[in-house]
Amino acid sequence: MYGELVPQGGGDAIPLLKTDLLVGRRESCDIVLRFSNVSAHHCQLTVNSGYWYVRDKNSRNGVKVNGVRVTSKRLDPGDILSVAKHKYEVRYSPVELGAVGPPPPDDTEKDIFGQSLLERAGLKKEPRTAKSNHPKPTHEEGIRYDLDNDGPDQLRKRNQAL
Repeated sequence: MYGELVPQGGGDAIPLLKTDLLVGRRESCDIVLRFSNVSAHHCQLTVNSGYWYVRDKNSRNGVKVNGVRVTSKRLDPGDILSVAKHKYEVRYSPVELGAVGPPPPDDTEKDIFGQSLLERAGLKKEPRTAKSNHPKPTHEEGIRYDLDNDGPDQLRKRNQAL
C-alpha cells in the first residue's frame, strides 16, 4: 500500500494500491467515487520521487488542495484533497515511497501563470464566429427595411415593388 485517503467527516479509508490511480465516477476507475457531482474521469493521482501528485482531468466540479483549486499539484502528507465537494486527508510516508532529501519543487506557480484567469475559473473562451458574407444593407431614400422579419429575398421583392 502506498498511502490512503481518509474521508473527512467519517467513513472507511481508501487505500492507494498503485502508484498511478484514476479517480472518478466510472466503474473502470481505480478509485470509484459514486457521487453525481464527481466526473466520470475526475483526476489522476501519481507518485513521483516519493510524493503523490494530483492532476485534474478537466472535471466539471474541480479539484482543490487545502481549499485552493488546482489543475495539478504535489500532495504532501496531511493535505486535504477535495474531489468535487468530497474531502479526503492524504496520508502516506514520502520516505517509504523513495523520497530522498527535501521535497521536489511544486509546479503550482508554473501552472497558475500558464492559464488565463477565465481558464483557471473553469470558464473557457468561446471561439470567434466567422463574419457573414452578406453585405449589410445601407439606407437609401424610399427603401424600407424590416430587418427583424425580412430576409434578403423579402427585402429585394419589397424594394422592387417601390
